[in-house]
Amino acid sequence: MNPKNLEKLTRAYALKNALAYNGKANQGSVISSLFHEGLKKEELKNHIKTISKIVSEVNSLSIQQQKEEFEKSEKIVSERKGREGLSDLPNVPKSGIVMRFAPSASGPLHVGHAIAVSLSYLYVKKYGGKLYIRIEDTNPDNIYPKAYKMISDDSKWLCDKKSKIMIQSDRMKIYYKYAENLIKKKATYICTCSPEEFEKYVEAMKNCPCRNLSVKENLEKWKKMLDKSKNGFKQGDAVLRFKSDMRHPNPAMRDFPLARINLTKHPKQKNKFKVWPLMNLAVIVDDIETKVTHTIRGKDHVDNAKKQEMIYKVLGKKSPWNAFIGRLKFKDMELSTTKMRRDIESGIYSGWDDPKLPTLISLKKQKYRPSAFWKFAERIGLSEVDKVIDKKEFFTLLNSFNK
Repeated sequence: MNPKNLEKLTRAYALKNALAYNGKANQGSVISSLFHEGLKKEELKNHIKTISKIVSEVNSLSIQQQKEEFEKSEKIVSERKGREGLSDLPNVPKSGIVMRFAPSASGPLHVGHAIAVSLSYLYVKKYGGKLYIRIEDTNPDNIYPKAYKMISDDSKWLCDKKSKIMIQSDRMKIYYKYAENLIKKKATYICTCSPEEFEKYVEAMKNCPCRNLSVKENLEKWKKMLDKSKNGFKQGDAVLRFKSDMRHPNPAMRDFPLARINLTKHPKQKNKFKVWPLMNLAVIVDDIETKVTHTIRGKDHVDNAKKQEMIYKVLGKKSPWNAFIGRLKFKDMELSTTKMRRDIESGIYSGWDDPKLPTLISLKKQKYRPSAFWKFAERIGLSEVDKVIDKKEFFTLLNSFNK
């Protein structure tokens, strides 16, 4: 995008956004508007200082000055359908979109989840379609049994009963089917190297010897991974790896794992399964099976999206359109449900609905409405910029939307 044109558009959108929110423009919403105008995500880092400077300048003006200036630049601002701050999505089917949000089964939803869920909900509401709340419970080591109902109840409340719950551990046979298919396509292999041995291959950028196994040998080892008898592999003996590129510049992308053995008793499935899919296998299978068209996820998942793109190509499938958003970092508010759970158990908090906790259970009890989170999410938009906020500032904003 031409720098001079970018400056004009940035100022116009900052003025428009400021007037919609009592004189204070939100940088994330302005950037979302610029994406809509053609700014490429990879260009953002080259312009972020200019954008921040312009937003600050606009916010330093009085509302009257903002009104007068916006009247002069209003014509260069595109009128967008939908809500302020909610940019349009590309490649929207006539039948509507399919989106998903995937919390882990470690506890109930909290304010951090609520913003991400609300964005997906608002887009499904705008275009029509489906929203899946997909409970990730394929790590038997970190599951809180009560989380299943809590997440279901929270989702119904936040999404106006328009979301559908899925539980990953109920879909194990589907993951196994895809795993075997990937083996047959020579896209994966069973690796029996120790973690230390494989790390040496990663550092040396050399192929692991297990990579040379035939399809037949890999299928036999896969069956041995699944075998619960004393003849089967034990935990730590073998993993299913994707054949990416051991010379990839990013070490994390080199023959990454897709499934492993975990003998921990699963709270829901008990000892029914011993091989559990890792995120990149489970996510791509579920997205394909539920026909997901668009996703919104944290920008910390960019590498995972690249890994998943490799698998999509092997399977001959088209990946969803992905939006990556910046993190909302709370300076003085704990969002780890695992830590919250420990604090509840030790008596620091009275329960998940303790007014000091940022859980939806607590905020619902305090008379917050779903629309407050929708408006907050709408204001942030699809911005890749991280935002640091303290608890007081967050609740001041949330309270202003809870009217």
